[in-house]
Amino acid sequence: MSRVPRVFVSSPIVAGQCLKLDGEAAAHLGRVLRARTGDAVVLFDGRGPEFDAEIVTAGRRGIELLVGAGRDTARESPLQLVLLQGISRPERMDWVLRKATELGVASLRPVMTERSVVKLDSERAARRLQHWQAILVSACEQCGRNRLPELLEPLPLDAAVSAHAGAQGVLLDPEADRGPESLPAPSGPLCLLVGPEGGLDGRERAAARAAGYIGVRLGPRILRTETAAIAGIALLQARFGDLR
Repeated sequence: MSRVPRVFVSSPIVAGQCLKLDGEAAAHLGRVLRARTGDAVVLFDGRGPEFDAEIVTAGRRGIELLVGAGRDTARESPLQLVLLQGISRPERMDWVLRKATELGVASLRPVMTERSVVKLDSERAARRLQHWQAILVSACEQCGRNRLPELLEPLPLDAAVSAHAGAQGVLLDPEADRGPESLPAPSGPLCLLVGPEGGLDGRERAAARAAGYIGVRLGPRILRTETAAIAGIALLQARFGDLR
């Protein structure tokens, strides 16, 4: 392996323990990365520290690692950014969640809107949440984050806005008369509301504004939902976070 792989472990990691990996994590290390005994691995459990580890056994039944010392890293943005993303088609939603994780979003909430093409009942929502959680894990393994973004339950727009009452809100709106450079610095969490394909309808935009969301536009062109989300996150992280 030319690059030390990072692996997420769902249970708390303790320095000095012998840890066994199985399932997809072991398969990826063994079959894809061709890990061997003696190879180094970095482990994290989503709670903060990361741990050096060494493979002591690599076989068909799994991979065993000896966990070494843990260390804290400073890879989380000082901006507590919450992405309220209108649920879009699977490939677009997956892309947004992955890139938002890479850009340091603290929390992500899928939002059910009038123009959302994908409609979720309780059973389908549970499956999608499991799928989306796996995307967040994979993105953290790739980008170096040791804390998983919080994946919140999908809610209709009105309920989603109410759930984050008190936070400063930003609404991406191509009809707005100001840009993100006009936003005041947040004193706490900052919510970014992005519509799905086709955007939010008039009632939804009015409801967000009535809840205190400030409408901003991202230039003169109409952006796809996934482009708008990532452009908005990047601009906010550049102004108030750690994107330099």
